[in-house]
Amino acid sequence: MGNTNLRLYFIDAIRAWAILMMLQGHFVDGLLDNGFRDNSNTYYSVWKYFRGVTAPVFFTVSGFIFTYLLIKGDKIGFANPRVKKGVKRGLQLIVIGYLLRLNFFGLLKGQIYGSFYLVDVLHCIGLSILGIIGIYLLTANRNKFLFPSILLIITLVLFVMEPYYKQYSHHYLPSLLANYLTKANGSVFTIMPWFGYASIGAFLSVWFHRFKSSIYLYPVAILSFTVIGTLLLFYSSGFFLKLSNLTGMALFSKVYLNNYLFIRLGDVFLVFAVFMLFRRFMTNSTLLKIGQSTLSIYVFHYIILYGSFTGLGVYYFLNNSLSPYIVIPGAMAFIIATTLLALKYEDNKVQIKLHLATGIKVVQDKAASLIGMESLPSAKIIWSKSKLSLQRLFRLVKN
Repeated sequence: MGNTNLRLYFIDAIRAWAILMMLQGHFVDGLLDNGFRDNSNTYYSVWKYFRGVTAPVFFTVSGFIFTYLLIKGDKIGFANPRVKKGVKRGLQLIVIGYLLRLNFFGLLKGQIYGSFYLVDVLHCIGLSILGIIGIYLLTANRNKFLFPSILLIITLVLFVMEPYYKQYSHHYLPSLLANYLTKANGSVFTIMPWFGYASIGAFLSVWFHRFKSSIYLYPVAILSFTVIGTLLLFYSSGFFLKLSNLTGMALFSKVYLNNYLFIRLGDVFLVFAVFMLFRRFMTNSTLLKIGQSTLSIYVFHYIILYGSFTGLGVYYFLNNSLSPYIVIPGAMAFIIATTLLALKYEDNKVQIKLHLATGIKVVQDKAASLIGMESLPSAKIIWSKSKLSLQRLFRLVKN
């Protein structure tokens, strides 16, 4: 089997692993009683460490697969159809991210709760996709090394400068925008530094694509990723300490004291190396389908666990109240149930979206009729175009 197909298999396998790790991580973290959160306990500390690997891997693989699809065709720049699809995908993820935080009970009372404006993983991945597209368009007709070089530089700058920009709460901005830059208001993720993982994933995909026909691609990649990952994991902190001593710059000392970004990047490289090493065993159709259905799995898990739209999720009723003896089998059941629901949805999403689109159209037409928009020809045209744009954004109709 050729390198091209195997590459897609190992990437989908990583995505599947990352989304399943995220499911158990969110479940255990949300429901485990605080009395059992003991860092001196070997099992808990190992679980906590690997939970921290999930998000960096997810961002990196998202940047990798999107950029690989973006650059694999013959057309470049705005002529590349993947640009338009990517913009729509990025906006779609951002909108879905906000919708999952919407509370209908609050809307009935005329309120939008503050949690609606908080930024989570979908917002940042959507914005990262838009950022990668922007860099791609700016460098499309220039030197072929410029695109990957800028991606690598962005990662390094975001990671090294993190001690400085993380201290700003950006009170001068509306909370809707400030939440993308600071965790002061409760955002789970911020575009800085998390775009750095997406951009390094994009950087790696460029080189995978350029050497996709080489018979040495995987041997060289596995060795390189293992060496780089090991260096970042065990020696990056010492490197920044030496830089601090040599230059006297406080920045390097700050990085040394809280060097989680480069250490986690080392974890990401090692995860990639392991999956590439065992890529021939990762062709199971269910595993690959899970990797291709990460958005659906994420949406279902968010609704079930956190109670999107109603606020009445598992987390609401059992927040930090369970022992490990209940949480562990509960996490397994949650993973299985959420994954099966998402895969079932993927199998029937054409029919589901058709019914949903029909229902939305009926509601929209009645609402438009009630406010008299249908009586004005110009308003009717605007209304129709708006409906179609929204339906296309959520992929309720074909483009």
